[in-house]
Amino acid sequence: MQAKARSVSVRRDDVLVLMRLMWLAFVGMLLVLAQSVAAQARNESLAPLAEQISPAVVNITTSTLIENQTGPQGIVPEGSPFEDFFREFQDRNGGDDENRPRRSNALGSGFVISEDGYIVTNNHVIAEADEILVEFFPGDGQPAKELVAKVIGKDEKTDIALLKVEAEGPLKYVQFGNSDTARVGDWVIAMGNPLGQGFSVSAGIVSARNRALSGSYDDYIQTDAAINRGNSGGPLFNMDGEVIGVNTAILSPNGGSIGIGFSMASNVVVKVVDQLREFGETRRGWLGVRIQDVTEDMAEAMGLDKPGGALISDVPEGPAKEAGLLAGDVIISFDGVEVEDTRGLVRQVGETTVGKSVRVVVHRDGGTQTVLVTLGRREDAERAENDEDETPDAQVEENKDILGLTISPLGDSQREELGLDAETEGLLVTNVDEASEAFEKGLRAGDLITEAGQQKVTSIADLEARMDEAREAGRKSLLLLVRRGGEPRFVALSLEE
Repeated sequence: MQAKARSVSVRRDDVLVLMRLMWLAFVGMLLVLAQSVAAQARNESLAPLAEQISPAVVNITTSTLIENQTGPQGIVPEGSPFEDFFREFQDRNGGDDENRPRRSNALGSGFVISEDGYIVTNNHVIAEADEILVEFFPGDGQPAKELVAKVIGKDEKTDIALLKVEAEGPLKYVQFGNSDTARVGDWVIAMGNPLGQGFSVSAGIVSARNRALSGSYDDYIQTDAAINRGNSGGPLFNMDGEVIGVNTAILSPNGGSIGIGFSMASNVVVKVVDQLREFGETRRGWLGVRIQDVTEDMAEAMGLDKPGGALISDVPEGPAKEAGLLAGDVIISFDGVEVEDTRGLVRQVGETTVGKSVRVVVHRDGGTQTVLVTLGRREDAERAENDEDETPDAQVEENKDILGLTISPLGDSQREELGLDAETEGLLVTNVDEASEAFEKGLRAGDLITEAGQQKVTSIADLEARMDEAREAGRKSLLLLVRRGGEPRFVALSLEE
């Protein structure tokens, strides 16, 4: 029995020793792996990527002739008794030269997108320029070279311009990548000519996506890669050397980089560049409606399950009216894509081919309808004057206070005073209670209510009937269509007393 016990004890010790050895071996492997990763990280550099793509990045210098005004401008007020004295002083010190036309120079960046010399930059870099010079950075022992560029086309809405240079041979160029695949946290590189210092590289990450600044077609990538004045028009690269953005703007209290820069997403830029290259101008789709976002109280007033889509506030002459879309329709799908808000719809319509027939799904009268619309061209519509809406006369009634508003139907004298057509109808807001919800939501005296509950109103009785119908349907709000200066918008007011 003792021999057996001893044998068992020996085997157990052997197992423990083996386990310790295995653990030590595992720890050793982890240490070796960690050292390998650290060494690899120390050796990692962006230099190979920068060397690969930098030949396609260019400096852009623009020159504009400015006519100077005569006289001591900005020194003394015009007509001052000292004006003759300062003019004489300027003449003695070369004032005649100061009054001659002079050239103003500006700097920016750009990048080559084809071997035959097409270059992308910002519109604001080359706007109003008389002369555009493109400087290619030196490489392979060759000195820097400068070529004159001509403008192929430009787009103010996205701040993109397309230039062309004539070179002796094929140029090195870069390609666009898919900006939609860029994720917050991905590494990016910005290249350009910051503050006129020449070729410069900065690195950072994608800080945010889908930023909007002020335009209808904005889709900016936000980055903390240093972007300064002069970087405008330069490329934002991903780690594959593809352009995923065009550096356009910075957010800064002092004009310098504070780590908040914006690059127009490449998927927007590509569409614009293709049109500029083919037509010399943009050709955006046009639906022909005025729209606004659907708020929670509007959704409740219209019987929608949740806010979303784009509410049509007006349908002037154009493709939408010809197809049968109506004010009060909520566009919930365009060309097979769900509409989240007005911004998304504007971009999608603008990116759709002019003349294409698309299916537009709208919420109307508690259900959905599909309307086939053939898109027009936005640029043509912007050049044309829209006709004013015309509606029949309203009978004169006394003022009445409803929903915090003092209202009355339009009379001839009111139409004349407001500059309205003789056939315009609706209810005129003559006063708004400043403590009311109506005042809080922006209604003011002079506004014209043309619809309530998505039906026309020509009298106070019409409005009261719409209020009763909404209450009977169990709704807590009433949707009003209000016009101010000819511009329509929807406002939902609570019916609860």
